[in-house]
Amino acid sequence: MLVHVPEAEPVVGEWRLKHTYDAPLGIPAHVTLLFPFLSADELSAEVEERLARVLGAAEPFDVTFARTARFPEVLYLQPEPSEPLSALTRAIAAEWPEHPPYEGAHEVVIPHLTVAEGDAEELLQRIESDVEPKLPVHKHVSEAQLFAEDEAGRWHEHARLPFRG
Repeated sequence: MLVHVPEAEPVVGEWRLKHTYDAPLGIPAHVTLLFPFLSADELSAEVEERLARVLGAAEPFDVTFARTARFPEVLYLQPEPSEPLSALTRAIAAEWPEHPPYEGAHEVVIPHLTVAEGDAEELLQRIESDVEPKLPVHKHVSEAQLFAEDEAGRWHEHARLPFRG
């Protein structure tokens, strides 16, 4: 589950293709809502109905990516405000408690849009220097996307789930 941010592609798209694991596999610039989730063969009509109900309760909102930030070995764009994205993650995870965000590896999930991954500090600094002057990026968030992995390991949009409030 993710929120696709096509508005960020001109700023981060090429960096993501070269320096993230997921972009070459078909995942666009995004903020993750819940990963891992169900496999493609588990995405039934009932699952989509549950997701539509959970996400349909959300109000659309605006978010701005005005600066970069870091996790160890990850350069990302920080969304402001981040709380609506966190609330979406909590809502989906509450509906599927057997699928905690990032398999429960992080006590606090920080919404972010990954630009590059790696341990080469000089490279991350160079990417950051290229990206920051191109910010801010604005996004009106009115839906989430469900992506599924195919047998070849590529990811494809499976469903769009609008927020109705």
